[in-house]
Amino acid sequence: MKRRAFLRTSSLAGGAVLSSWAGGEALAQEASTREFYELRTYEMPTGNRKAVLNEYLEKAFIPALNRLGSRPVGVFSVLSGSNALNLFVLVPHASLESFLAVPGKLAANAEYLKAAAAYLSTTIDNPAYTRYESTLLWAFKNLPRVRVPAETAGNKPRIFELRIYESHNEPTALKKIEMFNEGGEIAIFDKVGLRSVFFGQTLIGQRQPNLVYMTVHQDMVAREKTWDDFRNSPDWKALSSNPVYANTVSATTVMFLRPAAYSQI
Repeated sequence: MKRRAFLRTSSLAGGAVLSSWAGGEALAQEASTREFYELRTYEMPTGNRKAVLNEYLEKAFIPALNRLGSRPVGVFSVLSGSNALNLFVLVPHASLESFLAVPGKLAANAEYLKAAAAYLSTTIDNPAYTRYESTLLWAFKNLPRVRVPAETAGNKPRIFELRIYESHNEPTALKKIEMFNEGGEIAIFDKVGLRSVFFGQTLIGQRQPNLVYMTVHQDMVAREKTWDDFRNSPDWKALSSNPVYANTVSATTVMFLRPAAYSQI
């Protein structure tokens, strides 16, 4: 299949994915105004072999993505916990076509191939990573693009909180997304100073249906205070007591992350 035909077919398939549980054809038309995110989770090997992956991301992968128009790219390690060997990489894309085109464009780019040589030439007994998983997300309409925290400039101290909300079926998952958008939950976040980096509806990934979002804090003390302000907000109390949004989340996963020194978020 020729590349142009493949992209056209893939775009139609992507539209079908959006329509399947994202809310129908009307929402599919919004794709041009909302970013798509690839969230990669690398499982790294132990020891000093972590350096190969980090050097690749910093000096080859991120610069190449930036040249292709994908920025800012975030890289995060786990602050603490049993999954401390995981490395998270957030890549924004302006469209599904951009997401689909990246592998081919990287493989054909001499500058990228030269910078990535050490990573691409790793052997089976000395790999740069164990495996990675990839999730495709679609930005919420009320936060259509990544927000870069002020602390990123100068690589100032900051921690990130990655939260995954699972729902027991597709309608309730859509209802939780509605709660963030039309219900005003994102607006309450902003009002109380709970700084969000992105919100994404999972289109392809594990444990669906679910949504993923990230917030940023100066430190854990600031994090606790801001969440207390949110929980005690009259606006949140009114919204959370609305029976329309009852039982929209059946499981929650929370991870605390720190940015790599070269992270653009």
